[in-house]
Amino acid sequence: MEIIHSDTYTYLVLPLLIFFARIADVTLDTVRIIFISKGKKYLAPLLGFVEILIWLLAITRIFENLDNWTCYLGYAAGFATGNFVGIVVEEKIALGVELIRIITRRDPTNLINSLKGKGFGITYINAQGSQGDVGIIYSVIKRSDLKEFIKYMKEYNPNAFYTIEDIRFVNKEVFRSMSNTLSKRRLFRMK
Repeated sequence: MEIIHSDTYTYLVLPLLIFFARIADVTLDTVRIIFISKGKKYLAPLLGFVEILIWLLAITRIFENLDNWTCYLGYAAGFATGNFVGIVVEEKIALGVELIRIITRRDPTNLINSLKGKGFGITYINAQGSQGDVGIIYSVIKRSDLKEFIKYMKEYNPNAFYTIEDIRFVNKEVFRSMSNTLSKRRLFRMK
């Protein structure tokens, strides 16, 4: 009976523990890298400390069981899954600021008024494109507002050409106020 218990731990429980440890440390690694790119200089090292501590625990178990191929599978599968989970977590956190550049040949007045009405800061300029006159709309928005912004943009001009760039630093914030956004959402739910 002791052999079965030992085999269950060695070939099932241990690889699962290594698998979940790798998910945790790779997810933390992904988020840490994003924090570094966003200038979060105090939080990134803390995440790095926890990440490496988890990694050391996992790799120690692997070296203690070099003849156990299931530990290798748990390690590799945890790494792959951790990358996926890290990306999902990063999308949910949605830290940072984005620059959206919209280039349109249509009259952008309705789009501009709609976006301004939703509280987005807009800069508009007339320009000359390869096929004639165009309008260029710039907006710097919180990344968490990106889906909503694109939804409004496509509602008014579904064929507009647009690009999105990550911005590391903005010296003045011209973002929608949280209270303004929350009160509009509450009003929308009442209707």
